[in-house]
Amino acid sequence: MDDNSYLSESWSQMDFFIVTTGLIDTSLEGVDIAFLKVLRLLRILRPLRFLSHSSSMKTLIEALMASIPSIMNVGVVIVIVFLMFAILGVNLFAGKLQSCTVGFYKINTMEECFKVRGKWVTFD
Repeated sequence: MDDNSYLSESWSQMDFFIVTTGLIDTSLEGVDIAFLKVLRLLRILRPLRFLSHSSSMKTLIEALMASIPSIMNVGVVIVIVFLMFAILGVNLFAGKLQSCTVGFYKINTMEECFKVRGKWVTFD
């Protein structure tokens, strides 16, 4: 490929892919094949064709793509914080989520529940 060819730029390659899949989908519109449903889903990418014509939008999308690794790092930290609170919750509520089938709010121990012939239920 030459340096000045249409497909030398990645935005133009994406534009070519979107146009080609659109043409294939349009030519086979009456046929109902599972593979063509995937091509119909690619219609979502049509607005991305306008990115290749606007330099400011290109810059914005490229900056967004460059920031994805940093966003992933923040996501990992958030997952670790959620994990810490999940472990804390399991430790605090371990064995506390149990009740008796008879006198749901009045009977708090397994022995009292068995005395009134109830069933001790644990919520898992």
